[in-house]
Amino acid sequence: MFLRVQRNGSREYLLIVENQRIDGRIRQRVLHRLGRLDRLQQSGALDGLIQSMSRFSDKLAVLGAHNTGQSETGTAVPLGPAMVFERLWQQLQLPGILGQLLAGRRFEFALERAVFLTVLHRLCAPGSDRAAEQWRQDHRIEGTQTLALHHLYRAMAWLGEPLPGGE
Repeated sequence: MFLRVQRNGSREYLLIVENQRIDGRIRQRVLHRLGRLDRLQQSGALDGLIQSMSRFSDKLAVLGAHNTGQSETGTAVPLGPAMVFERLWQQLQLPGILGQLLAGRRFEFALERAVFLTVLHRLCAPGSDRAAEQWRQDHRIEGTQTLALHHLYRAMAWLGEPLPGGE
């Protein structure tokens, strides 16, 4: 079913029409004549009909709520890379290994999360620590919300320290 405008002289009429296949050809059948288009528009009856019909459509109900300011909008945040790499990070037991290496060190931030963030950033969008800190703001990565740029610098400096005793 659909709406169609029929012209009769200088007047236009709004019709509800459906297509039917008869003898292999498509024929249109008028289901209902709604009336003169100009009168329907002037009286607001057309808007009322459309609004009334929209309550039966989930898609139009959402669009209507959005247009009237009754819906909340949000932003999409990429989750995939962090979810996949987090599982691999855990399977390789890297949090435990980093925890052993950090024994006796007193970092006042989550160093393991800072390392995770910088490694994930270098895998997905290679760049500097500054770029990683900005990249984090557009992604949802558990445990990195409180990290600042200087934390990433300190984590990378720790990773770059020489190993003791020629290891």
